[in-house]
Amino acid sequence: MPVEQLEVSGWVHSQRLPLGGEWSGHCAAPGHEGETPSPEELREFCNLGYAASCGRLPQQRPWDSIRFAAKSAGISPSGEAGEWIRLRYVCERDHRPADHGWLEFHVPLEQWKAKHENACVQRLAECFLQSWMRKKKLPQQMTAAAV
Repeated sequence: MPVEQLEVSGWVHSQRLPLGGEWSGHCAAPGHEGETPSPEELREFCNLGYAASCGRLPQQRPWDSIRFAAKSAGISPSGEAGEWIRLRYVCERDHRPADHGWLEFHVPLEQWKAKHENACVQRLAECFLQSWMRKKKLPQQMTAAAV
């Protein structure tokens, strides 16, 4: 579970990571909740997805990785006016889509239209949005409000 984006990263192109940067955090795997992964584990497993050799990874899981993409929109798909950021998420299992959908963030109100039912997916979306907003050089108060 990501907690903080690392400002100094060991990655040459950290913006290419699934969350748009390298993150520190704690484990959310059953039986390991709250444990702090080592820097090596963060680098080799947590920040990449597909952590098949991680000793904490549960055998039964709905997906292996979650990918995001974002775009700004002047109106939501349901017709609501205002500036929106739409996040597309795809949950992958064995390198194939297992689930997908959209999440929407209303920029002026600095809030999600609806949060994802899975707290882990929601937190990953918030982290991706924070990285994306920083990359797009949106105001810092909006970046902080996204998470």
